[in-house]
Amino acid sequence: MGVLGFGIFIGICVILVLILVGIYNGLVRTRNQVDNGWAQIDVQLKRRHDLIPNLVETAKGYMKHEQETFKAITAARAGALGAKNVKDAAAAEGVLGQALSQFLLTVENYPDLKANQNFLALQEELSSTENKISFSRQNYNDQVLTYNNKIQMFPSNILAGMFNFTRRDFFEIEDAAEREVPKVSF
Repeated sequence: MGVLGFGIFIGICVILVLILVGIYNGLVRTRNQVDNGWAQIDVQLKRRHDLIPNLVETAKGYMKHEQETFKAITAARAGALGAKNVKDAAAAEGVLGQALSQFLLTVENYPDLKANQNFLALQEELSSTENKISFSRQNYNDQVLTYNNKIQMFPSNILAGMFNFTRRDFFEIEDAAEREVPKVSF
């Protein structure tokens, strides 16, 4: 009975180790999915940030009396580029979205600009990018939800605490006015 008991003990230990390895690997996989989700948002935000100066430059020739609007959008873009974490990025992108909305509302007063093909193409690109940002944000938040659930639920919360898996922030906009997607249609 001693050898059989020892074999059963070893078998149980191996099963427990395999379960722990599976839980740990699941935590790593979901953490990496969160990081990938953020990388996808970052790509789309960079694309948005790259489009804005072109849009502004195209508009400057038509909108000579709108310097405050140009300054606001440039400052908001700089703030968004300088964001260090998800919470800061969400806040900065909200401010940029408001500045962009104000800019596009101002464009309504310039019919020649609205007819400019270059401006229209940039506007279409921006609209497409806004949709991609929205999709990427939703994907990221879904990944964060899964990850946060895993690190808070038993038994994976034990390993998460031991290996310093920490909660991640959602990419959410806190101010209701900032939730408005910039309108880019004419």
